[in-house]
Amino acid sequence: MFNKHDLTRDEFMLSPKKKRLGYDWWWNSFTAINAKTGEEKPFFIEFFICNPQLALDKPILGQDSEAIKKNQKPSYLMVKVGTWGKEHGQYHRFFSYKDVKIKAKAPFSIEADDCYLDEKSTKGHIKLDEEFINDHPEYMCDFGEIAWDIRIDKKIAFNVGYGASKLLRKLNCFEMFWHAEGMKTLFSGEISYNGVKYIVDPDRSYGYSDKNWGKDFTSPWVWLASSNLRSKITGKKLTNSVFDIGGGRPKVGPLVLNRKLLSAFYYEGKGYEFNFSKFWTFTRTKFDCKESETEIFWHVEQKTLFNKMVTDISCYKEDMILINYEAPNGLKLHNRLWNGGNGKGTVKLYHRNKLVDEIEALNIGCEYGEYDKK
Repeated sequence: MFNKHDLTRDEFMLSPKKKRLGYDWWWNSFTAINAKTGEEKPFFIEFFICNPQLALDKPILGQDSEAIKKNQKPSYLMVKVGTWGKEHGQYHRFFSYKDVKIKAKAPFSIEADDCYLDEKSTKGHIKLDEEFINDHPEYMCDFGEIAWDIRIDKKIAFNVGYGASKLLRKLNCFEMFWHAEGMKTLFSGEISYNGVKYIVDPDRSYGYSDKNWGKDFTSPWVWLASSNLRSKITGKKLTNSVFDIGGGRPKVGPLVLNRKLLSAFYYEGKGYEFNFSKFWTFTRTKFDCKESETEIFWHVEQKTLFNKMVTDISCYKEDMILINYEAPNGLKLHNRLWNGGNGKGTVKLYHRNKLVDEIEALNIGCEYGEYDKK
């Protein structure tokens, strides 16, 4: 069963060898409620560590002209916070790794100035003015102010099993590893975004927590997840359910595994998993992601010997951001990586070719992008 919590997979994964060329990030996303209007708005909070062994007294930003001239690779803790919807944005605060306090072993914690993250909480503050951001494109973000104080309660995990095992981590087999300690997570607390107060209610947070680590990213890059689910057959809310889909084009050393996704659906206490690393399940995957002038579309079909999952999702571009990352080697090849928190769609689950349920999904975390063509 994939719902197996393992805090050791949330540990800081950059061994001395990987600290010179590697990243490790912890991601949390959820929906909050405008304290005055009651309007829902999704947010994300991410702590991203890159090449800590190369740290200087100040963070090294890989897109900075001076760093490029000196052939310096990026090195920093980036606290990345943002929001989706009509008023959307991403906000970055950088620290030298020398100024970071980190508890590497489980349960992990990270602290830099007033920004903090562990398994059960996160808090912090980012303020960037327009003139500064216009003068510093290497920050790869927007201007604005955001502060947060959030509690985290991870309920259901997606443990991918052997694909992120200690052996494969030690051998550094994949370029990008993944673990979702809280593919269903309850968040609570408060956020202040450009002077507007938002309340995070655990029953309406539809939260998600995972982490990725490695030395490079995947292309294509696909992610879909939601716990705001309702049966279209019975009309009932599925309060003990969540699905999570991620991957794209994993690399195992020099071997490229084209168009592979890892997926799990925890349906009212029963697990349906589609995991190519568990070869004995004979998982087969087909997916297609398309872009129109106004929307991004995902279609995913996955089968094992006995189960099938068909997922169709869409999200309006006006509700999304083009999320920015640079790789540990300093290259920024993902320049159209669409990322959102307002996706909607349907998931059909089958067992032995019989429809188990057709599920309406809302508040979907969603992502799609491919490297710039050379």
